[in-house]
Amino acid sequence: MQSYFSVLATLLAVATAQATEPVVFPNQSPLAPGAFAQLPLTSVTPRGWLRDQLQIQAAGLTGHLDEFWPDLGPHSAWLGGTGEGWERGPYYLDGLLPLAYLLDDAKLIAKARKWVDWTLEHQRPNGAIGPEKNLDWWPNMLMLKALTQYQEATGDARVIPLMRRYFAYQASNLDERPLHEWAIFRWQDEALSVLWLYNRTGDKSLLDLARKLHQQGHDWEAQFASFGYTDRVEKSQATLSTHGVNNAMALKAAAVWYLLTNNGADREAAYQMLRELDLYHALPNGIFSADEHYAGRNPSQGTELCAVVEAMFSLETEMAILGDAVFGDRLEKIAFNPLPGTFTKDMWGHQYDQQPNQVMCTLADRNWATNGPDSNLFGLEPNFGCCTANMHQGWPKFAASLWMAVPGGGLAAVAYAPSEVHTTLPGSVPVSIVEDTEYPFRDRISLTANPAKPIQFPLVLRIPGWAAGASVTVNGDPVNDVQPGRFLKVERTWNPGDRVELHFPMAIRVTKWYHNSIAVERGPLVYSLALGETWNKLKQFGPAVDWEVFPTTPWNYALAVNLANPAASFTVEEHPLTKQPFDAEAAPVVLHAKGRRLTSWEIEESSAGTLPVSPVSSKQSEESLRLVPYGAAKLRITAFPYLADGAQPARE
Repeated sequence: MQSYFSVLATLLAVATAQATEPVVFPNQSPLAPGAFAQLPLTSVTPRGWLRDQLQIQAAGLTGHLDEFWPDLGPHSAWLGGTGEGWERGPYYLDGLLPLAYLLDDAKLIAKARKWVDWTLEHQRPNGAIGPEKNLDWWPNMLMLKALTQYQEATGDARVIPLMRRYFAYQASNLDERPLHEWAIFRWQDEALSVLWLYNRTGDKSLLDLARKLHQQGHDWEAQFASFGYTDRVEKSQATLSTHGVNNAMALKAAAVWYLLTNNGADREAAYQMLRELDLYHALPNGIFSADEHYAGRNPSQGTELCAVVEAMFSLETEMAILGDAVFGDRLEKIAFNPLPGTFTKDMWGHQYDQQPNQVMCTLADRNWATNGPDSNLFGLEPNFGCCTANMHQGWPKFAASLWMAVPGGGLAAVAYAPSEVHTTLPGSVPVSIVEDTEYPFRDRISLTANPAKPIQFPLVLRIPGWAAGASVTVNGDPVNDVQPGRFLKVERTWNPGDRVELHFPMAIRVTKWYHNSIAVERGPLVYSLALGETWNKLKQFGPAVDWEVFPTTPWNYALAVNLANPAASFTVEEHPLTKQPFDAEAAPVVLHAKGRRLTSWEIEESSAGTLPVSPVSSKQSEESLRLVPYGAAKLRITAFPYLADGAQPARE
């Protein structure tokens, strides 16, 4: 007899394909209930500056990479050819697909569909997918992630049967052909797809498969329960467990496993991992160092772009499962700082490694943990092409994750950017909420509710941890109990046109980092000294270019800061937002400060040399300094020595 869940899945697949609003699937027993449920792709429409970012991305490498990069060309084995058949096609699709459907861009959708359709149309009789020459489980994990997004966006009835056959095939082969190399450290990414399917079918054999993946996978919880990598990892010590991208993916491992165990120790392990990475490898831009492997807290060390976008996806997943505002704070910090900071402003170039203190981007050996001399160039494929294939998921998945569903009905704003969310709440009532804002460059957010008819539901709002003095009003009436670092639940009957106003005061903060240096923060943005830049063309790859970038202005400054009252040391200057706000020349917010040159702080191995331990002194003349958002400054100083005076800043 066909199970209840099988019948339900069939009916829901039909409904999803025909409905105007995607269906939300909460976790089914015996999985632990998630704090929130991620909304299906296309539930959130980016607007304002965020839509501009996606459009710039579509006009840049993402929208054209397959037209000239051989690994994504027509000979890809993921399109039936004889070319590259490992991770690059699925990596690319994992970001291209959400970008295409969020923009409703017919050209990009057609590009994405050719990858999807080949996989759906070429499943082998035994259930295997992908190129026959590929015997590695890892690339298939990526394709499964892309297929789940595609099914949510389109309701294509082919996806769920394919996944069921594939997982049955994998389950019958894992003992003989267990997880290997990269798949061992990335098991949690496939477990998400397995649980996605379980919530739609109720097939309990899928839970057994998820447990098998965990059994064969790396024990991330044990690694961070007794963390032994408290300093930079040298090449001789590097393993796949110290690899930055593996760690960024693993940020969600304990939370994903918690869904299967409902064990508080697994839940706590998700926080433990973040704490240990912050303690020993945090950088002031919000991400941990890993220029390819753990690299310590020196701001002249780097972080791979793949680690940035994978950390964002992990935090989006953790938010849905654990529902803690701290994950939203960190997600925004990474999305608004190191993500744009590693792209050219037209998104035709990217870096493999970025540095918070980045004073030149040149073809030269640096003090990387393991990477090569071209790692911080801006270009097509600096150092290695994995980031060229994988970088595309950052902005689209962030946009899709701004809003989440509240179990039982309701909506949660877990991160903020201009957008519109639309879903159907209990009683089959369509609801949309329009978010008008220039956040993170401004401190006010306006939400306008548009239910099809009056309906009661909770609206859950993340109050950032840095937003002391935050306030919320509904139709002009203040809401009580607004606490930074918490979620605020506003439950009422919502009528069309109801308006929620959020004010998150953006006081200037200084935080303490490597060698007692300081970083300057305001809201979710980190600010950097913007250096003059000259761009030198190195190589041309079709329409893409590799660039070196040289400074045209001094960089080695110490800030004059009143640490007891940082606001007194800066003036804030606001400008209108342009289509590309992450542009140092047209930055929408500029901080003006004072500082003095430190002539003893010099270039070492083509990077800013070792930071002098603060406080410092200088006999140089005081100068006016211009600080812009980190993401806008491609050459920058972010961790500053400070001049001797004032109280100590708080440790971040």
